[in-house]
Amino acid sequence: MEDHSVTEGFALETQEGLIFTVKGCVHPEDRWFAYLRYLPDQSGDRRRNGMVYRRIYQFADQNTILSRHYPWYLGEDPCLGIAVQWVEKKRVKKIYDPVQRLADMTATQPRDTVEEAVVDFGGWLQKTAGISKGHLGISGSALFALHRPESDLDFVVYGDKPSRMLHKALTLVLDNRSQDAVRRLRQEELTRLHEAHAKDTPLSFATFAMQQNRKVNEGTYRGMPYFIRFIKTPEEAGQRYGDACFQQLGSVTIRARVVDDRDAIFTPCTYGIDQVDFVQGKQTACLKEIVSFRGRFTDQVHIGERATARGSLERVTPHSGPAYSRVVIGGTVGDYLMRSDD
Repeated sequence: MEDHSVTEGFALETQEGLIFTVKGCVHPEDRWFAYLRYLPDQSGDRRRNGMVYRRIYQFADQNTILSRHYPWYLGEDPCLGIAVQWVEKKRVKKIYDPVQRLADMTATQPRDTVEEAVVDFGGWLQKTAGISKGHLGISGSALFALHRPESDLDFVVYGDKPSRMLHKALTLVLDNRSQDAVRRLRQEELTRLHEAHAKDTPLSFATFAMQQNRKVNEGTYRGMPYFIRFIKTPEEAGQRYGDACFQQLGSVTIRARVVDDRDAIFTPCTYGIDQVDFVQGKQTACLKEIVSFRGRFTDQVHIGERATARGSLERVTPHSGPAYSRVVIGGTVGDYLMRSDD
């Protein structure tokens, strides 16, 4: 596999046996931005090839472990202007490719319950949307065979056109309820998901449920939860590392009108905005967009709607073109994005 193909959805195993998941489509030449997900630990509850692993859920816990034992996976990025987790290419022992993993899983027998569901649902997605196998992959714990029987079915779709094709196909199926196997989350499932998200994304259940019920990337397949990320290829993203620098300006809460939602379904997602009102925090001119690198904030608000958002205000200075500002959601506990009725 070529280095340039590694992007959102991939995973990296280091020489120490740590497993990181890659974040974003834009990376420096010698390393990837990625976040610690699993490490070898006898106190864990995941097993693979005779080894026991522990999943690290919280960002703060990841940073604590890395700073104490593996500080070379932490650093201050000069372009992003923030502290990040990253993995140098020279430290990678294995790259996990979501598309290749799904292909291997499809060709392998026997399969456990989760793997069987992955292959079955993956085939359904390809057939329903008319997308080729080369654009669909499996991510999450099943990507590196650390899944459990209750694990979610986490898929990635690569490419602008295939992503829009699948998004449209799922919308038709879910809105028309034309398939018993695939459905949106029910009340009790939404309640559990809301409780999990509310720890760092403070939305009322009513607001959360309303937004989830408009989405198609999260639901169930034959009773098993699924989550789908739509991802542009690095070429389609149209950005290279170093094309712009970013300055952190603090937390803000804003209200704005969404004027562009073309890239709202993708991870990372972008919402073009105007008519901005600052509710809290530092005010700045030329605030053009809301951005998030987390899948939970995709497809939240539609064009023409008002949005309320809390996140980190950033000044973006491109190497060519005028500077502007954006709000990045999902990097701090308490961030949120929701449709406003006012």
